[in-house]
Amino acid sequence: MNQNIAATKIALVADLHNKPHDNVIAACKLNKPDFIAVAGDLMELLNRDESIDLENKIGFEFLKKAAAVSPTVYSLGNHEKKPGKTAAEKIKNTGAVFLDNSFATLGGIIFGGLSSGYSLGKIKTPFNPEPETAWLSDFAKKDGVKILLSHHPEYYKKYIKKYDIDLVLAGHAHGGQWRFFGRGVFAPGQGFFPKYTSGVYENRLVVSRGLAARNNLPRIFNPPELVFVNLYGNKPK
Repeated sequence: MNQNIAATKIALVADLHNKPHDNVIAACKLNKPDFIAVAGDLMELLNRDESIDLENKIGFEFLKKAAAVSPTVYSLGNHEKKPGKTAAEKIKNTGAVFLDNSFATLGGIIFGGLSSGYSLGKIKTPFNPEPETAWLSDFAKKDGVKILLSHHPEYYKKYIKKYDIDLVLAGHAHGGQWRFFGRGVFAPGQGFFPKYTSGVYENRLVVSRGLAARNNLPRIFNPPELVFVNLYGNKPK
């Protein structure tokens, strides 16, 4: 870490996909994290303002309940797309801090949110559109502990690794969907036998297996998970 911090616990929520969340909120209440980080694919198609109440009611409820438990930050995955004006306002009204290619300081930690390239709306190719990374330079220059939410773990090597960022929290890979001998079989953006599917990489990238299935495909040897990340250090003077 770039500076000493007191012991801090972060709940990493990824890929809930509008599924029921009572058990997730209960686990957060029990474990009492200092922060809840929602790293994308909580909801679906937030660019369609006229349908957000019907399709994303569960997701908005989750943000409101999470923010009542601990300070909550939320960034965009590939399923959310670019929120329209109504959706963006509803996110802010939940009490969660919305990080759309932006950063904010909470409790002495600087949280950033790198939105999925799919959220930009101007996709030149159908697969793996590039995210907006120009702001990462300013984020990385900030003095303090910097934690980046990036839904796509495959962004780490190509776009994030070169920056002075202490910790990256990701999801998206769903653990590789099917896991054999500790390895995932397939992940979008990484293909077959992906590198980043579950756990900690380079002591810097944390990837959650996520909380829901993808397109109703079964998860084999790959249970959903809610990740708690513990940071340890000395209290600042």
